[in-house]
Amino acid sequence: MDNCEMTEKNTGEGWEPKIIAFLCNWCSYAGADLAGTSRLQYPPNIRVIRVPCSGRINPIYIIKALMEGADGVMVSGCHPGDCHYLSGNLFARRRFVVLKKLLRTCGFDPDRVQFTWVSASEGGRFADVVKEVTENVKKLGPCNVHGIGGGGESGRGGECGECDGCCGGKEAGAG
Repeated sequence: MDNCEMTEKNTGEGWEPKIIAFLCNWCSYAGADLAGTSRLQYPPNIRVIRVPCSGRINPIYIIKALMEGADGVMVSGCHPGDCHYLSGNLFARRRFVVLKKLLRTCGFDPDRVQFTWVSASEGGRFADVVKEVTENVKKLGPCNVHGIGGGGESGRGGECGECDGCCGGKEAGAG
């Protein structure tokens, strides 16, 4: 269950989610480029970070994006079996299964992180994926992280004084 604080202030009609998109250079980034050059419409909510391969994305980058204010994260790479680096996307797929469990442990809704496969020739698919991810994150509402360095959406964090140890902070009241 998502523990976001949904108030009129942060879920009003003007609120739009901020989504960080880690895109593989060889397929997904090229698919995004094709969507743009084809003038396909998709929400402007994503901020693209181009990476050599989806297998090179450290899960800490995803958690850090959420902790620093992103409402969602999208990771997109080559289709399984089509990786420019042979097996990077297969490695990423295994890593992301574990990441979903870690996100729950840290207090984040795992649905805030979406993993997709888009090839260089799938500009239309890229636009559809961005629309879908944006709608999913909108349904979850803003991701509010309390305290520097921890806790996730549950509001537990080393500096909030309510840490249950999930973020590596000190227990509340412990010296």
